[in-house]
Amino acid sequence: MTNPKEKTPMCLVNELARFNRIQPQYKLLDERGPAHSKLFTVQLTLGEQTWQAESTSIKKAQHAAASLALSETTLPKPAARQTKNHMNNNPEAAELHGNTFTSSRHSAKGSITPTVELNGLAMRRGEPAIYRSLDPKPLPNQRANYNYRGMYHQRYLCPMLKTFYVQLTVGNSEFYGEGKTRQAARHNAALKALHALRNEPIPERSSLNGEANRGPEEDKDANKSEISLVFEISLKRNLSLSFEVIKESGPPHMKSFVTRVTVGEFTAEGEGNSKKLAKRRAAAAVLQELRKLPPLPVIEKPRIYIKRRPKNIIKASPEYGQGMNPISRLAQIQQAKKEKEPEYVLLSERGIQRRREFVMQVKVGEETATGTGPNKKTAKRNAAEAMLLQLGYKASSPVVEKTGKRGENPDWDEQNSGIADQTSTPKGILHLSPDVYQEMEASRNKTVPAPAISYLSSKEMNQASSSFFSTSVSQSCTAAIARELLTNGTSPTAEAIGFTGKNLMCHSSTVQPSKQLEYLAGIQGLQVNYSDRQSGNDFLTCLTLSPVQMTFHGIGSSLEASHDQAALSALKQFSEQGLDSVDGSLMAENGPFEQAKLRGEKADNKQANSGTIAQDCKDSKAVV
Repeated sequence: MTNPKEKTPMCLVNELARFNRIQPQYKLLDERGPAHSKLFTVQLTLGEQTWQAESTSIKKAQHAAASLALSETTLPKPAARQTKNHMNNNPEAAELHGNTFTSSRHSAKGSITPTVELNGLAMRRGEPAIYRSLDPKPLPNQRANYNYRGMYHQRYLCPMLKTFYVQLTVGNSEFYGEGKTRQAARHNAALKALHALRNEPIPERSSLNGEANRGPEEDKDANKSEISLVFEISLKRNLSLSFEVIKESGPPHMKSFVTRVTVGEFTAEGEGNSKKLAKRRAAAAVLQELRKLPPLPVIEKPRIYIKRRPKNIIKASPEYGQGMNPISRLAQIQQAKKEKEPEYVLLSERGIQRRREFVMQVKVGEETATGTGPNKKTAKRNAAEAMLLQLGYKASSPVVEKTGKRGENPDWDEQNSGIADQTSTPKGILHLSPDVYQEMEASRNKTVPAPAISYLSSKEMNQASSSFFSTSVSQSCTAAIARELLTNGTSPTAEAIGFTGKNLMCHSSTVQPSKQLEYLAGIQGLQVNYSDRQSGNDFLTCLTLSPVQMTFHGIGSSLEASHDQAALSALKQFSEQGLDSVDGSLMAENGPFEQAKLRGEKADNKQANSGTIAQDCKDSKAVV
């Protein structure tokens, strides 16, 4: 509705219902159409008559039904209320209504005085309305009232009423008003100004701002304000720029501001009923002077030639990604092969609360690999590294995490540096069995051509045979040796391989787990480091294996018992790594009871498996 005070059809129906003492009832009959364009059908019941209407909303349908009811109903309608004549309660304004210049618009609104209406019109025109009081006309000289006989006349003469005069200036027009009071004079002048200015067109913005018609060379700056253009010119010519409000006048509701702009040695002023308008007019004035300056010389900037990288680069060779994060490297390799990205699953989480150990499994196609670490990020990284080795790619640079400060144990520093040199794999060496490598190359040849392949000699293979994650067969050997040490205290698999390191002190099940772990570490070329601390009556041990970066924890009443418990956790972990991925996932999900059950089912075949695994370890080869 155009007039918000106008009553709606539903409101009129309610008045009609109250007049006839009945209750109107709206009922939604139907709703059809798609969700973005529904149609609603509403039925209006008023007494014994009903009307139906439909529209795009329920409220519109109700109004449509109410309109039909108002036009077609036979019920008696209430008499229309008379609108109140809103006349101004001000006696001075009431007196002005009898004036010749009384405005019909003013009499309709009533409460809006001529001065308020003129202020709104002046603001739309951008011209301030300024009132100035004038001195009243001088009164005539009154002499004493004497009769012809020279006697004073006693009749009382009332004094003449004082008249106030006001001058009103709106832009370039002036109006004068008079009245018994100063306010009445202002209203009278405002009525004259309204009568004269109401029918005149409002001047355009361009003429108000003092802007000249722009030439075709300035079309590019059409969407920029004068202030922005002044800032751009001052920046290009290295000129100082400042805006300053130097004058503020007028009443609070109709202030006038004068702003001065200084650009280098150019100065201009602008006036407006707001600071923004005054600032813009000042900028427009100084812009005319700045545009008269000679153009700046054009300086050609040297072109910078950027060599673009070739697109669609596929880097899936074994040499690609050395030193890169193994997680990112594995993902890029799968993307280059146009295969599914790796899937990471958290298998287990064990250890005390402050020293957790996580086991993460990664699956690439049909291949799976696991990794452990003190946090999920490290475990995920180790799993990705193991998968890269399993797929036939070179190992990334290992991240060595030291448990203690360097210099506290010089013997450990020397041993650690020696072990790192002995166990480090020469650059370009990759341990794979021929059948695994052939399967890997067959799948890779589908998308990316395979690099050149050459087999290592037996001498080179012996130099690098100490790597822990050499092949899946080497992992099986480690798991078999760990299970045999946990069960019998001795390892026929290690003896079948022909290990010539130090033997266990006694071949029985009473050998301490720490000695068994040292024996297994000697076979695999690992360094065992214990970090101990005491908490109350208990000893806490952190066991670290390097360079594989595996950590285990133990707690006990004595230092030896704490070491044994940590070593026992490590042996159990090694014994579980030899199982396939399905069994590993099953044990992680079913808990300790299922692990013990599964371990008992495989205990009967441990002797037969140990001989077969040892033979496989001897027959393994290495390729580049």
